[in-house]
Amino acid sequence: MTDYGHPLSFGAFITPANADPARTVDLAVLSEQVGLDLVSFQDHPYQPAFLDTWTLLSYVAARTQRVRLAANVTNLPLRPPAVLARSVASLDLLSGGRVELGLGAGGFWDAIEAMGGRRLTGGQAVRSLEEAIDVIRQMWDVQARGGVRVDGEFHRVWGAKRGPAPAHRAEIWLGAYKPRMLALTGRAADGWLPSMPYLKPGDLTAGNTIVDEAAQEAGRSPSQVRRLLNITGRFAPASRGPLDGPVGQWVEELAELALDEGVSVFILGSDDPDDLRRFAAEVAPAVRELVAAERSPSAPAAASRPRAASVTRTGEARGPFAVLPTPDDGVRRSDRRVWDESTRPTGPAPDPERTYTAREQAAGQHLVDVHDALRAELAQIHDLIDQVAAGAMDVGTARSHINTMTMRQNNWTLGTYCESYCRVVTTHHTIEDQSMFPHLRRRDPRLAPVIDRLEEEHRAIHDVLEGVDRALVAFVSRPDGMAELRAAVDLLTDTLLSHLAYEERELVEPIARLGMH
Repeated sequence: MTDYGHPLSFGAFITPANADPARTVDLAVLSEQVGLDLVSFQDHPYQPAFLDTWTLLSYVAARTQRVRLAANVTNLPLRPPAVLARSVASLDLLSGGRVELGLGAGGFWDAIEAMGGRRLTGGQAVRSLEEAIDVIRQMWDVQARGGVRVDGEFHRVWGAKRGPAPAHRAEIWLGAYKPRMLALTGRAADGWLPSMPYLKPGDLTAGNTIVDEAAQEAGRSPSQVRRLLNITGRFAPASRGPLDGPVGQWVEELAELALDEGVSVFILGSDDPDDLRRFAAEVAPAVRELVAAERSPSAPAAASRPRAASVTRTGEARGPFAVLPTPDDGVRRSDRRVWDESTRPTGPAPDPERTYTAREQAAGQHLVDVHDALRAELAQIHDLIDQVAAGAMDVGTARSHINTMTMRQNNWTLGTYCESYCRVVTTHHTIEDQSMFPHLRRRDPRLAPVIDRLEEEHRAIHDVLEGVDRALVAFVSRPDGMAELRAAVDLLTDTLLSHLAYEERELVEPIARLGMH
């Protein structure tokens, strides 16, 4: 078992296609909206069907606020390292410390040479990359005296002024597969970033050994090298192979990669928005839970560890319910009311004597977390409308952004978010393929009136969202269009915030109590 103890992160590996640039950017924005930690793009400057990766990263940085960004990986033969260092540092400063540097030695040499790059052998490419890392780290080291001095076989930087430094300690991740590259990763890099489709069985274990030994020989701890992995797969009702099957299978396999191979960053290669949503909402939280439980002091030893989905069912501490639903502050922007809040039914009061495991509480907390993402989307809608009003964005672009949001994609009829998480955490139970609402209704019939009301409100939210879309269209042709548009968004704000608070108040505890057994 090789677990380096790094916190888990989950990201997207998006094709930088230029056929529909807006869609490419929208996928990156969606990745942040659904809660992924990283957005990355491949870098092939010789590919005319692709946007330039560093231009794209800059544009995406301006359209996002939280998500980290990286080239996956930067094509070094066509990116001079001293200039690249300043590009990374500049974007890191502009984005508030959100840029990491993936680096590759190069591979498509005919295309590289056609673009003016120098053709290198495998050994030369590794030596060139090692020199480039030296250049980049010196460029970022603004505390050192004198200019940058690297008199290498492939890169000669002699006296260049240092800086700027990145806003945070930007990491260098290497796309490496062969022994010399793996050894360089251990000596000089902050992360190892291979792609699963290029790996054979046993390659991760063998690669970790080379990276670890090289790190130790260089006086470093192996844990100083983060292990990342580009993954591809398919969500399907039944298993047909690795990462080709139901969500529960994905959860088990990624948890095993984290615990047995030390992978702490999983980057999904997909341009399907539904895949990105499912990866963020269903896979990521469940993998985090399984790995956290296995890392806990009470977890069983690795040699006797059962399948990943069952490792947390024994030895867990219990405590009082501590998940706090987000309350409704009562503030209303609109004079209209979609429903009468005073007629909402309430469910049974929680048993004050009951205790809950951390895993049970995490199931309830997940509903709050997903709702917080929807609240953040609501704030983004207000920002989009402000941009439309100021003339900084056209209506078509605003509609496109809104239509990629999680709230717009949800059908608001089946309690999708509750369902998705509970389908993950109860993989080996009979409710695996059933929706959350029927499960809650069956396990505790006292919840039936609440669930009926929530389903009714889901349908009403769909209608309110349609009203926002109609108001966007009307804005183009009507003098009072902006007033109508703001009224529609105000109504959406009142309706959604009220509903989310009610759903959390009534379901957070039942999800923890009923969703795990």
